[in-house]
Amino acid sequence: MKHGKNYVNSAKEIDRTKLYDSAEALELACKCAKAKFDETVEAHIRLGVDSRHADQQVRGAVVLPNGTGKTVRVCVFCKEDKYDAAKEAGADYVGGQDLVDRIMKENWMDFDVVVASPDMMGLVGRLGKILGPRGLMPNPKAGTVTPDVAKAVTDAKAGKIEYRLDKTNIIHCPIGKASFGKDKLEENFNTLMDAIVKAKPAAAKGQYLKSVVVASTMGVGIKVSTAKYGV
Repeated sequence: MKHGKNYVNSAKEIDRTKLYDSAEALELACKCAKAKFDETVEAHIRLGVDSRHADQQVRGAVVLPNGTGKTVRVCVFCKEDKYDAAKEAGADYVGGQDLVDRIMKENWMDFDVVVASPDMMGLVGRLGKILGPRGLMPNPKAGTVTPDVAKAVTDAKAGKIEYRLDKTNIIHCPIGKASFGKDKLEENFNTLMDAIVKAKPAAAKGQYLKSVVVASTMGVGIKVSTAKYGV
């Protein structure tokens, strides 16, 4: 794969063999974000668990203190008595069967987060094959299936992100924009890491944090030391 000039130049500034502390790694990630758009900085965390086993799943959600820098569009499924509360909290779309029909018949997907009250999951379940593969299916562990839909909307708008293992036992999460600068990104990064460490399954054996890498959208991966977490 041929890399562009910016990537090649950035790669020269990074020691691929070194484990950086998080502040230094994030400062480098910002410095290496040279694209014409505001690059997203992501954390990629490889865990010493086996996601094929139910008792070793790692999944949850956390509100980043400085948000993600992205405008989040929230779609809410709830009964009519909660419509006003959801809208006041900032929901972009609120409904029930009408939204299900729109998604199924028109392939409408103009939203980033789906929230549902528990009494609507029978209806929303019909969308499993559409929402599931896109990572949009509401889930109680992520706080997106809840009786308090207004709070879920507020959290989503404030920068709540969901973390979950992929098939290779890696968690991929955005932690903000390069324009945030090192300090805000580190606050977000530490909040995410604390949540993942607390979510360590009892069944996990051996080293829990195998590796952590941060990178901007077009940038080079920078390895982060996990020594301070002791897991």
